[in-house]
Amino acid sequence: MSPHAGSPAVRTALRRVGHKGADLIAPGNTAASFDAALAAGVDMIEFDVLPERRDGSGRLLLAHDYSALRRGEALTLEQGLDHLAGSGFADVELDVDLKLPGYEPRVLAALRRSGLLGRALISTMYRESLERLRALEPTARLGWSVPRVRRDYTTDLLTKLPALAFATGYRLALPRLAAAALSGGRCDALMAHWRLVTPALVRAVGAAGGELYVWTVDDRAQIARLERMGVTGVITNDPRLFATP
Repeated sequence: MSPHAGSPAVRTALRRVGHKGADLIAPGNTAASFDAALAAGVDMIEFDVLPERRDGSGRLLLAHDYSALRRGEALTLEQGLDHLAGSGFADVELDVDLKLPGYEPRVLAALRRSGLLGRALISTMYRESLERLRALEPTARLGWSVPRVRRDYTTDLLTKLPALAFATGYRLALPRLAAAALSGGRCDALMAHWRLVTPALVRAVGAAGGELYVWTVDDRAQIARLERMGVTGVITNDPRLFATP
């Protein structure tokens, strides 16, 4: 697969990605959280984009889900991008995570207006969003986030065993699925939950010319283990964990 325009140069060091900025340092998807991630030395900042209303209308806001919107006033996408376009963030890439399908053209337009499209990776759990984004902007870097879930079901006793059983089967199939998506040009990166990451997946993504980002890891030893496996980057709520103890 040939790289798309605007793709970063090949790097060997682990990419340090702050989840929602630095959600364990300051409330996520806020300017304060982005500033905290920058101070911690991240290479990339992940943030979430959600339409104000479930039908896709209204403002585009920086929020992970609608419960987050109910808890307080969120930044608009334009406000967030204005902040991230500041000179202090010039060397930081962006992971723009679309939480629902249907507003892809508006996100692309906002990234173009802010001049940030060239250093953005647009990720989503929805394949139809990836298809729309690729058709609208063939040079955009796209990330397919797996699995498609609303929350981590392995933390709930009632759902833990079925979730783990699903993860086991999906983990076996994922190297093949990821290689097909990457080789077919449907995405440029795989954003995988840490439970799904295996050496076979790392090899498959690398052989297909893609990147592999792992979410969401808040344990220093686990970050080190993933780095040894050869993943491209790790997404964490606390980017201070990337510092050498």
